[in-house]
Amino acid sequence: MFARVASAAVVGIEAAPIDVEVDVAVGLPCCNIVGLADAGIREGRVRIRGALENSGFKLPPRRITVNLAPADLRKDGAAYDVPIAVGMLCAAGMLDPGVLGNTLFVGELALDGTLRPVRGVLPIAAWARGRQVRRLIVPPENAAEAAVVGGCDVQAPRHLTELIGVLRGETTSTATASAATTTAAARTTLPDLGEVRGQEVPRRALEIAAAGGHNLLFVGSPGSGKTMLAQRLPGILPPLTFDEALETTMVYSIAGLLGGSALVGARPFRAPHHTVSPAGLIGGGPHARPGEISLAHNGVLFLDELLEYPRSVLESLRQPLEDRTVTIVRARRAAVYPADFMLIAALNPCPCGYLGSAVRTCICSAAAIGGYRARLSGPLVDRIDLHVEVPALPYHELAHAEPGEPTAVVRDRVAEARDRQRRRGGTSNARLTSAALSKVAPIDDAGHELLERAAGRLGLSARAITRIRRVARTIADLEGSPVVRAAHLAETLQYRVLDQPTV
Repeated sequence: MFARVASAAVVGIEAAPIDVEVDVAVGLPCCNIVGLADAGIREGRVRIRGALENSGFKLPPRRITVNLAPADLRKDGAAYDVPIAVGMLCAAGMLDPGVLGNTLFVGELALDGTLRPVRGVLPIAAWARGRQVRRLIVPPENAAEAAVVGGCDVQAPRHLTELIGVLRGETTSTATASAATTTAAARTTLPDLGEVRGQEVPRRALEIAAAGGHNLLFVGSPGSGKTMLAQRLPGILPPLTFDEALETTMVYSIAGLLGGSALVGARPFRAPHHTVSPAGLIGGGPHARPGEISLAHNGVLFLDELLEYPRSVLESLRQPLEDRTVTIVRARRAAVYPADFMLIAALNPCPCGYLGSAVRTCICSAAAIGGYRARLSGPLVDRIDLHVEVPALPYHELAHAEPGEPTAVVRDRVAEARDRQRRRGGTSNARLTSAALSKVAPIDDAGHELLERAAGRLGLSARAITRIRRVARTIADLEGSPVVRAAHLAETLQYRVLDQPTV
């Protein structure tokens, strides 16, 4: 007998339909799985047979052939255990195929018949809703992420016997999930910006970066507060919208990092160690998984000790910083992952870390400083909107400095600036094209003169000039000014320390 069961695979952040075709015929007892299945799926033959027998279903001694169509799409993982098991029962005459009507199955099976969670259920649920699938069968741990999409009946049986009961109409196992995120609860655990004493210029730069979605680089001595400032950025960013939360949750679902929750409630903050590989940062691996830049989608990617990262890793950031996506190419497919993140980086001004410090004396030679700084390429610097010095403050300044503005106050100003950008064009200033800049960021005459002198003196590239104009537009938004003035451009040029001959 022959049976066909609907399932799905995840390619990048999108789902693709998979037909699980099972044929049980007379012949030597065996089980073959074809259709570009990886080793994990082929090993599933043992898991599935054990799960069926331990659940009270004994397959007849027949030749069983399983085809995963389309055959030109590589499949991996254990998510096909459940649809293959259901297909075997139908093809063996132990389950009526009529009960499968418009139902999609995903899930891994344990040897005792328990359904185990798999990756990528959220994009599969979104695809199923778009194709008007009536019912979606998933493991219990994946129920919340599947149900948050809505549009189809999500059922999450715990065991294979319970699944068969659901299909036969003998039992029900409906999952529900709220679309509400946990943003408010998550914000209470974020560090407060008011804890940062002094450092008015870096704090101002952090606010500007948050208001316009700009990339930011802190340059300063060890212990000056670069990491402390970066860790407070997520708290002053606007909360995730539902669409942003859904996009971010899809990435975490594919990576298997949801942990049973429905939605990612707060903006991600990813801080990979400098030993991370290019595949770990950008994404990749044998089966193309999202990397740290995709896990930071709609959030913050923090690279501490920037020049300790391998040059190949840093240069691989160029294309994602421009395109806001990353494409992982393999022999038979290309996976596209979103990568719309804010880059916050920190580095020391020299190998010893104390160039320009008022606390300790730098012991580095000019050649050592030049070689150290040369590890950061010009094209990558051009893609960073603000580079700001974070000075090491002496003790008496730290001891007597007043606490800074708390996160809530700064976040309100950031939200007002973002709202102006939304009403103006729907995108943050950091994403404005050159054509849009000319329209929404007019510069007064004095500003044009200032920018022309600065471009000649500092040797600014066309990309750097565009980024300066974007930052100046954000400063104008924080002030509520419709026009970019010379004062806004002058402040922006102060946040370009790496354009100077020395730090």
